[in-house]
Amino acid sequence: MDSLDRCCDKTRAWVNEAIAAVAADANRSADTHLLPFPLFGDFGVDLYLKDESVHPTGSLKHRLARSLFLYALCNGWITEGTPIIEASSGSTAVSEAYFARMLGLPFIAVMPASTSREKISLIEFTGGSCHLVDDPTQVVATARALAAQQGGHYMDQFTYAERATDWRGNNNIAESIYQQMAAEPHPIPAWVVVGAGTGGTSATIGRYIRYQRHSTKLCVVDPENSAFFSGWRDNDESAYVCGGSRIEGIGRPHVEPSFLPSVVDRMVKVPDAASIAIAREASKLLGRKVGGSTGTNLYAAFALIAEMRQRGETGSVVTLLCDSGDRYVHSYFDDAWVAGQGLDLRPHTETVTEFFASGRWTV
Repeated sequence: MDSLDRCCDKTRAWVNEAIAAVAADANRSADTHLLPFPLFGDFGVDLYLKDESVHPTGSLKHRLARSLFLYALCNGWITEGTPIIEASSGSTAVSEAYFARMLGLPFIAVMPASTSREKISLIEFTGGSCHLVDDPTQVVATARALAAQQGGHYMDQFTYAERATDWRGNNNIAESIYQQMAAEPHPIPAWVVVGAGTGGTSATIGRYIRYQRHSTKLCVVDPENSAFFSGWRDNDESAYVCGGSRIEGIGRPHVEPSFLPSVVDRMVKVPDAASIAIAREASKLLGRKVGGSTGTNLYAAFALIAEMRQRGETGSVVTLLCDSGDRYVHSYFDDAWVAGQGLDLRPHTETVTEFFASGRWTV
């Protein structure tokens, strides 16, 4: 009888310890908060923010990074000493650098050269290194090539985000939202609003909604210079745009494999100037800075609330506070940077100010 062993006991023991370490991180971490957004007056529709900025690495991507590491470890793709390479505009890389350091693995983030200085510093502080690429459309190809050269593992968040997380439950973000909404006046949201970066979050929430047979609808927002909206609108998986997204963490030049258009009920294309203006105005109300992708989410959330009010409906809307605006002090919250990008925030600031005062949304 022919026999061949591929895995030694030492390798299996290291993987077992690594899985235990990643699982322990989840056990130590309390769930993230669900915050009521302070709308003025009696709107009849309540808005909630799922605050993902309180994760140990400060963003929604902490959940994804944990799931990606567990997925790769259980698939046998990561063993002791394996270099980890990821294509990321920042937040995923920050979170993956955290887990790589936990396991004693080298980590390299391949990202656009335009990534905020704050995020680059966070990755380096967490023990990772950054490989900057001038052309945002070449980030993935560069990451694949670098992984091959280093004999490492390319994490590929854009492919594995939708399958690394158990969308049926097991403390995923969708299950957490509904558990935390249980005691609210309108426990089943009319809408959940999320952005599309990998597509993994929308895939998880959209599947969970159907699995639990909820009446909630899923709205996905997309910034400028991103292909998700046109791909969904035209049912075109090959949709492509030139350049990269100014709103870090969401938007991609092409439709990623983890994006499942069939679970999305509505998509909204959001101007970058609107995302930034709303992030700034929301920050004033909340007393803390929120990132640009949170502004993108709120754009659609405000519009949906105005629609519901116009139809005389009551209910609730839930969206995500993705990360802290402290990561964007030198970009979204810098007037000189905004002017240099040729963005005019004034019309969008006026729109959101009118919404806060009257509940009307006029674009």
